[in-house]
Amino acid sequence: METSMRCRILFVAVAAVAVAQFARADSPSVTAVLSNSEAVVGETVELQIKVTGPGDARPPEEITIDGLEIHATGTSRQFEIHNFMTSSSVTYNYTVLPLRAGRFTIPPQTVRAGGKVLRTPELILNVADSSGSSSGARPSRGRQSQPVSARDLIFAELIVPKKVAYVGEIIPVQIRMGFDPRVRPRLIEPPEITGQGFTAQKLQEAGQNSEALNGRSYDVVTYKTAIAAAHAGKFEIGPVRAKAQVIVPRTRSAPRSRGRSPFDLFDQDDPFSDPFFSNPFAQIGERREVDIKSDPVALEVKPLPPNAPPSFSGAIGNFTMTTDANPKSVQVGDPITVTSAISGRGNFDRVNAPVVEDERGWHKYPPSSKFKQDDEVGLSGTKTFETVLSPNEKKETVPVLAFSYFDPAKEQYVSLRSDPIAITVQGGPAATQNLVASQPASPPSATANRGASAIQPTVKPRDILYQLTDQPRATESFAPIFTRPVFWGIQSIPLLALISFAVWKIRRARIDNREARRIHALQHEAAELMHKLRRNDAPPRQYYAEASRVVRVKTALASSSGGIDPNMVDAETAANTFKLNSDSRDQLRRLFEQSDEWQYSGAHNGPARISPENRREVLELIENLK
Repeated sequence: METSMRCRILFVAVAAVAVAQFARADSPSVTAVLSNSEAVVGETVELQIKVTGPGDARPPEEITIDGLEIHATGTSRQFEIHNFMTSSSVTYNYTVLPLRAGRFTIPPQTVRAGGKVLRTPELILNVADSSGSSSGARPSRGRQSQPVSARDLIFAELIVPKKVAYVGEIIPVQIRMGFDPRVRPRLIEPPEITGQGFTAQKLQEAGQNSEALNGRSYDVVTYKTAIAAAHAGKFEIGPVRAKAQVIVPRTRSAPRSRGRSPFDLFDQDDPFSDPFFSNPFAQIGERREVDIKSDPVALEVKPLPPNAPPSFSGAIGNFTMTTDANPKSVQVGDPITVTSAISGRGNFDRVNAPVVEDERGWHKYPPSSKFKQDDEVGLSGTKTFETVLSPNEKKETVPVLAFSYFDPAKEQYVSLRSDPIAITVQGGPAATQNLVASQPASPPSATANRGASAIQPTVKPRDILYQLTDQPRATESFAPIFTRPVFWGIQSIPLLALISFAVWKIRRARIDNREARRIHALQHEAAELMHKLRRNDAPPRQYYAEASRVVRVKTALASSSGGIDPNMVDAETAANTFKLNSDSRDQLRRLFEQSDEWQYSGAHNGPARISPENRREVLELIENLK
């Protein structure tokens, strides 16, 4: 009984202590602060009223002060537990926009909470005019910081992995552009790499992710491209430039002091505490165009070493080559397709078809090509060439193909050669065999011995026919002549001659027909190219490539030898073929140089179109090539 009584007394005592502690924790309180006690006209300041305690609080709905525009922007709740005691608080946020300079007093505001009437402390706000002179402002003792601006919310970065490269070498480049998601960016001009002395491929967007930099969150967009230097020297790549529209405060001002939020539990600045981003009213923010610019990157470009192999066409990188030929059994004059696949990483726009080292006994047609890239910008992949070869005589293997490139890692030229591919070539003029007519042996007489080397005539008595006994020892056969081997041996000679003549005529007709088809194809190609050149919508790269090609084709058609390959024609060969004067020779050289420059890396930093004067000059030069 006594034990039960003691337990009851202990329980009542504990409950009384808990009720006392709970009653103390339930006592509501209120406080108010400004995010900054100093501001300038048009720059917002945040007002926070924090109520601690149970029950629903009723904050002031409107705060009216002459010269200040104050709007409620939202609330936030917080719960805490300390030593079995719970507490809750509600923070009411307001945005204060100064309309004129002066010293403003925000009087105590009435807040009802827990059945009690609470009052906030009086707050002072000093507002300076746009020139920065404060009206009664006191020097701030807090940490100095910059107001939120577009420069703090957007960045661009140019990443070039190499600082030293060779002329024509493809260099992968990345562009990173970061945006604070709260400014709701809208890109109106895509990024562009500025500068001279290099060419850049088309930008490809490679992905988007979120990153935290200097305590601020950014949405980062990555672009990939590749550049190639056109000449040796030291120059700068970039800067990257772009334009975007972002949401920024309507009025920007000089730097001001901005105090830390007193409710920051981690003693750090909250990047979302800037009043601009917490204000939902459109009159405080506006969409504005901003220029985005990155820092440039220095690049040193070295020239290629001299003494390049004959099969080098400007390819720079690291490549491998495989070859195959089909069919492997043909007649003389039939086509054989030789397929060459060049794989690796480098400037594939300068990768040309492998060179046939020995063309003797072969007729070669212009190759075709196709490229399959393995990345966004075409830096790696496989380029496949198909070259048609026709044997003019019997051959046992396909001729060796050679391809050379410059390896920037090894800093030397590398030459690749195809393995021998065995083939069978049949046909062609057959060698005439010399047939020797053999005399038929006389049938042995009845009186001759077997194996005797000579035949003895039969001795007859002389009579009236004695003259007949003086005939030659060889006797004549009465067998038909067509049964004799000599007859057929003699008849085979004109037959073989007729067959050889027919084969020669067929082969000659094939050669003439093939040459006629080649000339017809070149004439058709030249007409098509001239039709394209007379149009005004071709970009510079395509225009100069077609112009140089039509010069090569017309040179091949006008060549006295008639079998010149258009791909082997250069400016000097064309000038000598058409016997041009010095001025026309200079124009032709400039045309070929311009074409090489535009074709060097697949892109160009020059003008997007060719002037009508330059087009007319090129057309007049080509039309006068007769």
